[in-house]
Amino acid sequence: MITIYHNPECGTSRNTLAMIRQSGEEPVVIEYLKTPPSRAELEDLVRRSGLSLREVIREKGTPYAELGLDNPDLTDDQLLDAMLAHPILINRPLVVTEKGVRLCRPSEVVLDILPNPAIGRFVKEDGEVVEAPAAS
Repeated sequence: MITIYHNPECGTSRNTLAMIRQSGEEPVVIEYLKTPPSRAELEDLVRRSGLSLREVIREKGTPYAELGLDNPDLTDDQLLDAMLAHPILINRPLVVTEKGVRLCRPSEVVLDILPNPAIGRFVKEDGEVVEAPAAS
């Protein structure tokens, strides 16, 4: 099973979802702005991704600066509190497969954890071409 924490307003998230579908999988799509993960789920996603909380916080188009989240003295608990209060701060898309959890920025990072990454040629919304092995 594949799960994507998705924001349909985000081009990277849309491209990642399209790549998953082109691989022959239909993922569980969680629109995390409508249905945010619990604290435990978010902590688990970050831990399993191998990233720090700071690496999973989105700055662009969020209240990051207004909330003072660039303060290096903030604890992980304080960062988590902010992310849970403002889910837009959770960077996207986060994708979960049996092979792991990845923040798929750029979207082709998803190929590293797909059961069948052989999607062939994929054209992103901006026209960039991703060449992955074709299905055999």
